[in-house]
Amino acid sequence: MTDLLIWQWGMIVVSSLILFVLAPFAKNTNQFFKAVQKMKSPNTFVLMGSLVISWIFAKSITNAANLGLEFGIVGGVAYAGYYLSFAVAGIIIYRMRKYGHYNSIHDFLTTKFGRTAVLVFSLLIAIRLFNEVWSNTMVIGSYFGDMGSSTYYWSILVFTVLTLAYVIKGGMSSSIFTDVVQMSLFTILLIVILYTIYGPKTDFTVNETFNSGVWSFEMGLNLLFAALIQSFSYPFHDPVLTDRGFISQPMITLRSFLWASLVGAICIILFSTIGVYAQSQGIVGQAAVEVGKAFGIVTLLIINFIMITSAASTLDSTFSSFSKLIAIDLNVGNTLSVGRWSMIVIAIIGTIPVFMDAEILSATTISGTMVIGLTPIFLFWKGKAPKISFHLSVLCGLIFGLFLVLNWFPEQFIFTTGKYADLLWINVWGILCCTLLYFIPKWLTK
Repeated sequence: MTDLLIWQWGMIVVSSLILFVLAPFAKNTNQFFKAVQKMKSPNTFVLMGSLVISWIFAKSITNAANLGLEFGIVGGVAYAGYYLSFAVAGIIIYRMRKYGHYNSIHDFLTTKFGRTAVLVFSLLIAIRLFNEVWSNTMVIGSYFGDMGSSTYYWSILVFTVLTLAYVIKGGMSSSIFTDVVQMSLFTILLIVILYTIYGPKTDFTVNETFNSGVWSFEMGLNLLFAALIQSFSYPFHDPVLTDRGFISQPMITLRSFLWASLVGAICIILFSTIGVYAQSQGIVGQAAVEVGKAFGIVTLLIINFIMITSAASTLDSTFSSFSKLIAIDLNVGNTLSVGRWSMIVIAIIGTIPVFMDAEILSATTISGTMVIGLTPIFLFWKGKAPKISFHLSVLCGLIFGLFLVLNWFPEQFIFTTGKYADLLWINVWGILCCTLLYFIPKWLTK
């Protein structure tokens, strides 16, 4: 075993054990499902940090760096467009709580569209959470060995078990508490990386970063506009995000979500500068890994530790959200045992794809495009609509998602060129169709 692998194994084991010791132990359902500690809910800073780190996961860091490599700073800004999701969700959830008096997304859907709509929605988010498990742990595995190697599989299994251990201890309380620790580490490590890139040992400048890339559809703007469009539906199929919208006071929640939107976007753009630097040096491959190698083992270990930290945060949030989905939202049983066993079940089921052909499975993932049907449902949450409106809009979004996955969308309806042009225009036409189908039953019943 190389020195690098020994250090990486040490980082996983030691960091997980420290989080296990520090994580609070949940003694009741309020602590386990709502993160209530000493009769207090998370404050603005804690909730904001939890939101940001739960979304800046290993996959997003890798994507940001690679987009910086491909498109320059434009790529980073484009990917950061998804963080408008926090502002959209924060404003809508605030209004739903203040004026609709809803206690959760499921409460809203049950009241307005009935139990069947809740079951369809729960299936969508269960698939989302299922995919979050294997997709993040596979990124961790890739840092320990090639896919199919023993070190690849063992690192995934050990990482999953250790993360499960500390989150099963306290549920949402553990998740949010460790999020704050992980966000603090993430910030320090990001500063170290930026200093390495822009420090005295390189001639790379901030001005060079700003001037990288071309602001055109072909060079990243297709992705930017697609991200902004998806931000009106994407956050609502992510219970890791929406669950945090109902655990603190409405105004605290709103402030936290707005700050998370800004801070998260800035973090993603800063991470994309790793790829921008790689582009300037003619480095090819996976940007974060190759830049780390170029600067030596210390920098590579720092990048690896960021990946481990961010993946652990997303994974523990996934476990806690799934337990709430089963125990409370689907009303299987509001007990600690149901919540903890639910975490074990999603950990096992979510790890199975690691040992299969994950590329085939990922083609069926409920992507941001497949859930664009949620746009009119939440954007026009206050207005009355028949129950069929929900199902028509969601089904329409799924169909347009399949158009993207199977490459069936007619080129005549794509009005820009370059990478992600199909993504942009499938979302444009898809949201128009979903919105129309949402309102047609309402107009017909007048």
